[in-house]
Amino acid sequence: MSLSANILESISVHLSNLTWGGMILTTIDIITVSILAYYAFTLIKGTKATRIFYGVLILAAILVVGRILKLETLNWVLTHLTTLVLVAIPIVFQPELRRGLEKLGRVQIFKGESFFGKRMKGRVINEMLQAVKVLKKNKVGAIISLQRKTGLGEYVETGTELNSKLTSKLLLTIFFPKSPLHDGAVIVNGDKILSAGCIFPLSDNEVGYKYGTRHRAALGLSERTDAVSIVVSEERGEASLVYDGDIKENLSLEEIEEELGELFG
Repeated sequence: MSLSANILESISVHLSNLTWGGMILTTIDIITVSILAYYAFTLIKGTKATRIFYGVLILAAILVVGRILKLETLNWVLTHLTTLVLVAIPIVFQPELRRGLEKLGRVQIFKGESFFGKRMKGRVINEMLQAVKVLKKNKVGAIISLQRKTGLGEYVETGTELNSKLTSKLLLTIFFPKSPLHDGAVIVNGDKILSAGCIFPLSDNEVGYKYGTRHRAALGLSERTDAVSIVVSEERGEASLVYDGDIKENLSLEEIEEELGELFG
């Protein structure tokens, strides 16, 4: 009997033994695994890990073919190589695993309170937009990152801690080209500027390479936390919003205000 005939017979026997309850559980099982696989792929899509993932799939395909054809030497080599790969996966995919666990940790089962009150939110957004308007007009580069649920303590420590009330004048002073803090990012929590001159990890996302350092830094932060960053381009004088590993380019002040209103509602 041919290999294909054996496979078909095995499938038909398995299906004949399934009850309605078993079929429902099998369907749920397949859907769950598919969702997890899709979620895992979205985490590594566009990163260097994508090529490694494809390499692992090719290795797995060769292993299956070797088992079917009973190539003993190849099977021995691939079996030992697979062990090494399984050990290396947590190390190679560490950023993606960290990002995935971080996102799972942000899931809300019950609706919580807003990030800050309506009056405070309106004042903070208004002060930031006033500063962004001036920064855009004068083509002064800037990154303003707003903390949400994930703490940014490790990044606050890379800059100069301020813990000052957020005002447009203070933001403009920080990003003034002659200021010693203008090259870094500002971290905001509520209505306070926690720190200025902060350094963020650059994104490894392939999409990020078409942007400058500021955009890649904001993108890198958004890949590791749920922070929202406003980035003003020094070259083009355009403002972008960066969050959830995505960049929304060349937004108007009205569009930024609307987006922030929804994100911090």
